[in-house]
Amino acid sequence: MSTPDSNRKPAPQFSSLRFSPAAAQNDDACGCDGACEAPATSAPKSVQGSRFSWNVNGMDCAACARKVENAVLQVSGVSQVQVVFATEKLLVDADRDVRQQVENAVTAAGYQLRNTDAPQEAAPSRLRENLPLISLIIMMALSWGLEQINHPAGQLAFVATTLVGLFPIARQALRLIKSGSWFAIETLMSIAAIGALFIGATAEAAMVLLLFLIGERLEAWAASRARQGVSALMALKPEIAVRVRDGQRETVAQRDLRPGDVIEVAAGGRLPADATLLSPFASFDESALTGESVPVDRNAGERVAAGATSVDRLAQLTVVSEPGDSAIDRILKLIEEAEERRAPIERFIDRFSRIYTPAIMLVALLVAVVPPLMMSAAWLPWIYKGLTLLLIGCPCALVISTPAAITSGLAAAARRGALIKGGAALEQLGRVRQVAFDKTGTLTVGKPQVTAIIGANAMNNNDLLALAAAVEQGSSHPLAQAIVQEAQSRQLTIPAAAAQRALAGSGIEAEVNGQKVLICAAGKFPAPEWDEQVQQLENAGQTVVIVAQNDTLLGLLALRDTLRADAREAVDALHQIGVQGVILTGDNPRAAAAIAAELGLDYRAGLLPADKVTEVNALNARAPLAMVGDGINDAPAMKAATIGIAMGGGTDVALETADAALTGNRLTGLVQMIRLARATHANIRQNIAIALGLKGIFLVTTLLGITGLWLAVLADTGATVLVTANALRLLRKK
Repeated sequence: MSTPDSNRKPAPQFSSLRFSPAAAQNDDACGCDGACEAPATSAPKSVQGSRFSWNVNGMDCAACARKVENAVLQVSGVSQVQVVFATEKLLVDADRDVRQQVENAVTAAGYQLRNTDAPQEAAPSRLRENLPLISLIIMMALSWGLEQINHPAGQLAFVATTLVGLFPIARQALRLIKSGSWFAIETLMSIAAIGALFIGATAEAAMVLLLFLIGERLEAWAASRARQGVSALMALKPEIAVRVRDGQRETVAQRDLRPGDVIEVAAGGRLPADATLLSPFASFDESALTGESVPVDRNAGERVAAGATSVDRLAQLTVVSEPGDSAIDRILKLIEEAEERRAPIERFIDRFSRIYTPAIMLVALLVAVVPPLMMSAAWLPWIYKGLTLLLIGCPCALVISTPAAITSGLAAAARRGALIKGGAALEQLGRVRQVAFDKTGTLTVGKPQVTAIIGANAMNNNDLLALAAAVEQGSSHPLAQAIVQEAQSRQLTIPAAAAQRALAGSGIEAEVNGQKVLICAAGKFPAPEWDEQVQQLENAGQTVVIVAQNDTLLGLLALRDTLRADAREAVDALHQIGVQGVILTGDNPRAAAAIAAELGLDYRAGLLPADKVTEVNALNARAPLAMVGDGINDAPAMKAATIGIAMGGGTDVALETADAALTGNRLTGLVQMIRLARATHANIRQNIAIALGLKGIFLVTTLLGITGLWLAVLADTGATVLVTANALRLLRKK
């Protein structure tokens, strides 16, 4: 069945999706408040010398990318460095061959490099990957059991557990120190554990390391899943194509296609490259790229983007894009560009440790040695006070305060059908003041439904629907399937049809009970007396088709992609918490206007992926913005937004590219997610205030001689218990 002209739109000009390297950024522009471990360098430009590239293994977060950059910048001869975290790619410009030195520097920092053309190594088994964490959990349980039976044995067991957990972390901290990253979170964790052992808090030392390793594994899992989304995006282009030369068909690799090659794509097949249509007519599903809710008709000479699916026939096309420069490739580059524009969010504890840990150690050292040296005071009391300060300064409570709240917040969100990929995403979600919605599949169900049946000349509506279903039966077109499903849901008897024939650019016809029945777009059948009613339906965002028998109009069918049941409730709830909404869609303006009016939202329609990124950047400049979508075309906009949120029923690419997902596919979950994120952010602030406040109080009392070691132990342990209990309140939040 042909798509009606009311839903027809010009072929999208995907050639406008161009990628240009981000401008050079300085520390102020990167947005990380001075937290980056090395200045975020721009994409390497053409310089006198050579460019080298690798893939990096072992990066768990954006902060890891900064650590790799920092290590490579120490290599003599390197002029430009860029690590693209989304694709695990390292790009280096140098005035000479520095490959060996770069590989040595990255290896010394604790990461691995492989050539970009080398095959991906097989991932280790889950058991092997998680063996260190499982071993530490078992040792913690055994240590706790021994502590209940025999205190000295339990203490020794906790010491052994701490040393086992500390070894890989301390080794990585030393590597990073050598590569120029002095106060990474590994350094902080090593200091915290050693400090806790020094004052005898052995159980606490082991627990801090256990929590840290759990957080690292969760972060690594989220990063791996995100990269799978990039792989899924690339998989939209088939690896092989059917090329036609001199009337002969041959199967070739997609990368071997060149502009001017003629290719064939079967019904249901995807285009391997951008191309122009040679066949007189074909219908293509471009929803993955444009968000268009129904397939779009293309005539000979019109451009079709890579990744589009031929809906109803074998089509011949002429390739127009170079390898690596198709619409899919450009969307992938847009995702990477958006990733680079967003400054990496350093974890609070990693930033604060740069000041806090050295400062508290310096204060403890000065308290221990200055009075005896400068004022001839007794050594023993002041060493005792210095040790007490080290205990008070032990950042165990501070280290636990943030991950405890984040873990509770993420767990509470999961119970409510929301997947939030890490603490950084949770923090950003709490700052959101605007939400941009994709339309098709996000605010709407994403499947056309029959909304009106209007018979002419006393034609029975059910008879009209059954007749239309007979003609459409067996078609793969979404509108046709909607008509057949509506007839089946009404339990109508659908008559048999014969001689079904698709009419290029017009509609479909068949013989039913010996009569020729035609179904076509409203604009393809002359019926001036129906023009006003057709116009009213189309202005309401509906697609109208005409059913005619032997050139006599029998009636109209109207179809529309309907709103989700909870869409209005979700939008109203967002307004109540001070969050405004806007629709960004690739669909036609009339369909967008109808949905926007029903929900009371502003809208922008007819947007390509690059246009959505532009709109998101403009909105983001006013206030933190969340982008909610379900399609591949939404992925670049999700990355450009403060936070990207995918519908659980959306494409794999949208789900993996997004920072969060509504796994239950309920829009009302978005409001719950934002409220929970705000509560978690408040909880983190409370925990930090508790941890630092108690330390500040006991710092003063220690210097005044009021607090001894045993009270310092109580203060540190008490702070840890308080922040943990406070974080657990999030699990009970309604």
